[in-house]
This record gives sequence, C-alpha cells and structure tokens, in this order.
Amino acid sequence: MKKLFTEIPFLKGKRIIIKQIEDKDADNLIKLTENPKVYRYLPTFLFEKKYRDMHVVISKLYTECIKESLILGIYLNDSICGLIEMYGHRDEIHKVSVGYRLIEQYWGMGIATEALSLLVKYLYDETDIEIITASTMVENRASANVLNKNGFTKVVSGVGEDWGYDLPKIVDKWIR
Repeated sequence: MKKLFTEIPFLKGKRIIIKQIEDKDADNLIKLTENPKVYRYLPTFLFEKKYRDMHVVISKLYTECIKESLILGIYLNDSICGLIEMYGHRDEIHKVSVGYRLIEQYWGMGIATEALSLLVKYLYDETDIEIITASTMVENRASANVLNKNGFTKVVSGVGEDWGYDLPKIVDKWIR
C-alpha cells in the first residue's frame, strides 16, 4: 500500500478523469473560483483562493499545497469541470478528509458522485487510508446526497466549525 501524497494519482471513470491540474485549465478554474454560488457552502481558506492569479495557484498546487492536501482536477471531455481534494491527513490513524466542488454548469449531472466514488476506491484500494471523513454545511443537501450515494454515514449533525467566516458554520460530519 502506498502512503498518501507520495504520488499524484490519475483516476479514470466511465465519464470522467481525475488528474493533476495544468496551467491550460486556468480560465475554467477562474469560472469556478469567481462564482459565489459555488463557494457559498465552502470554507474561505481553500488553496485555490489563496492567490489572485490562477496561474500562480496552479504553479504551487503540487509543491506548496501538497504538504497539507492534494487538489486534483475533475475532467469531462478533456475539460476541467471541478476540483476534488484530500486534506487533513492524519498518518498515525490512516485518515484523510475529502471535499469537492464543480463549475456550476456541471451541477446535477452525477459528476461529483462519480468523482468521489473514484477517489474513495483509490484511497481504500491503493493507499493505506482506512478512514475517510467529510464535512458539509447543513443546508448543502446536494453534497449530503453525494456523500450518501458513496456510502458515507452522518455521525454528527449541526455542530459549529470554523470555516474562516466571522461566526462558526453549522456543519454535519460524515465518515466512511
């Protein structure tokens, strides 16, 4: 079994591919990061929001960012349509957290469900990860559905968590 973050995976599903993000994806990533509807249910401190220039973000994703998390692109028909991330790695207990976000035009197509399924399979089959967790704002029903479809169980409901806003966000905690 591989240790997490020792390689950048390439995962191929029925419709999508999950892989390393390239500089050519910058324009589509700007569509993602500048859409307030996409980020209304997400923390304020996500790596893709750290720098103003998306080319800089991409150039640092697999050097600076990989120490704490791994962000990969979700591709449909060779075009990036979202991001999927592994973060909060705890090597001593073989645990990682996951998150995902899609460009709005790709919502409701099952892409997040397929992407998470591919990532879960990779984590359990090819790495030493034994526990996968996720957090969602309670009002984010779409993300809760993605987690349910992928076998996650809600273990804590309606707890406050610091997501970088003035007040804690009320979230549900999930595990698989």
